[in-house]
Amino acid sequence: MRGTTLLFAVSGALAACRQAPERPADLIVYGRVWTGDSSQPRARGIAIAGDRLVAVGSRREVGRYRGDRTRVLDNGDRSVVPGFGDSHTHFVDGGFQLMSVDLRDADSPAEFTRRMAEFARRQPPGRWITGGDWDHELWPGTPLPRREWIDSVTPDNPVFVSRLDGHMGVANSVALRLARLGRSSRAPAGGEIVRDSATGELTGLLKDNAMDAIWSAIPDPTDAERDSAVAVALRHAAQAGVTTVHVMSGWGDLAALRRFRARGGLTARVYAFVPISTWRTLADTVRAQGRGDEWLWWGGVKGFMDGSLGSTTAAFFDPYLDDPANRGLFVNDSATMLGWIRSADSAGLQVAVHAIGDRANAQLLDLYAEVARRNGRRDRRFRDEHAQHLRSADVARFAQLGVIPAMQPYHAIDDGRWAWRRLDTLRLRGTYAFGSLLRASAALAFGSDWTVAPLSPVLGLYAAVTRRTTDAANPGGWFPAEKITLDEALGAYTTGVARAGFQEGRTGVLRPGMLADVVLLDRDLFSIPAESLSVVRVRTTLVGGRVVYEQR
Repeated sequence: MRGTTLLFAVSGALAACRQAPERPADLIVYGRVWTGDSSQPRARGIAIAGDRLVAVGSRREVGRYRGDRTRVLDNGDRSVVPGFGDSHTHFVDGGFQLMSVDLRDADSPAEFTRRMAEFARRQPPGRWITGGDWDHELWPGTPLPRREWIDSVTPDNPVFVSRLDGHMGVANSVALRLARLGRSSRAPAGGEIVRDSATGELTGLLKDNAMDAIWSAIPDPTDAERDSAVAVALRHAAQAGVTTVHVMSGWGDLAALRRFRARGGLTARVYAFVPISTWRTLADTVRAQGRGDEWLWWGGVKGFMDGSLGSTTAAFFDPYLDDPANRGLFVNDSATMLGWIRSADSAGLQVAVHAIGDRANAQLLDLYAEVARRNGRRDRRFRDEHAQHLRSADVARFAQLGVIPAMQPYHAIDDGRWAWRRLDTLRLRGTYAFGSLLRASAALAFGSDWTVAPLSPVLGLYAAVTRRTTDAANPGGWFPAEKITLDEALGAYTTGVARAGFQEGRTGVLRPGMLADVVLLDRDLFSIPAESLSVVRVRTTLVGGRVVYEQR
């Protein structure tokens, strides 16, 4: 009897412990929880104490963590998911773009010029006008812009506005003069200066490395200007439910991000990459200062193999259909890239390299294989940024080599409007091959390439699951064999991004002990048709248990 009494006492004590956690939660969130955790894929609530998750489970289980001061966010039958990651952004540039002229959806040369004129009227004389993100594929006949389109409306301001892919831009005459570019100027290796076919004069259009002359003429932003751009970009990310961004930029942007971190101003976690040519400086920084913390970290370098499909500078084995003399270009030669990749890898840095065309991707995989052979085995997580056009023979190499394809689903439904003019069907079958890569056991990490595409994971989910092009011409999906499931797409935006940034022990899943980065959506992702995913909106964004955005 005494033993039975003791047993009941112990059982009662254990039950009391389960019912009364040592510390009440600061915040409880209810909803249809997609955890990203294979051991517990679904739940109805989470509890947060400080910046960490302390419970994931049923409403009853999580409710035990409620105290007098616990805030409750009840999302009803709508989705709650891990904070979205974005594996590839030009984040600070995105902030500048939000403050600059917007040409992204200008649908004609006349509208391009009208917007330039309206924006230029509000600028002081002499101030550079950049940004733009124009898309000539939207214009009737798809003409490329010329300086004459904007010279008359920008007489007092130098202008260099980029195509949305960032691989070509158009300068007005003032900018060309400041950059000392004229009829006798020669294009550098890996670049092109476009000339009028009749007169030989510069049209103002510059591609890839030829743009460097203009960039060199543009004054660096001040610290205050960069800080403003970071602040604007952070607000935009919070509204989109993006809680982690991988930033492909330079040292000036990293300095701005470090200023924000020092004063506790970051509202998204940031992994900063710097140019691969500066690998030695980064290696010295890591040795002297470490790699940062869970809010801001560094240790990655980013390089380029080729240009872009839209600018006809992506490197292919076969020519472009609409430009039979052109197979694209390499921004850097293979010997240079091999040296940089091997050196950066030897220094323990993570290497990410842009590759668009099938030839660029094949060559990059060759370089990665060679460096791994020479430098020996380690957890290096080489990354192929974009992995846009792949030969079928190269798909399996990603998993074999441990290379992460860091891809952007929205590009597939955007490029699908016009890519058929550039490439034959065989090559198009290997365009953004999400399904094939997953079936070959590659570890996808999704992102946006913002500002090239919208910083919206919701639009990315829609693109990956439906592959419906933005012109509505492919209702069943553009090359539908490459569609993936919603679970797979969510994984690529959460656990995939975490792993691509060596953060899988901190973020990417909703599990006790993980950082409390959480997004509440305005409907249940799994109870609506896939075609409706594009209209889903973010209600609330939490980073480290703190509300950084609430829908009003």
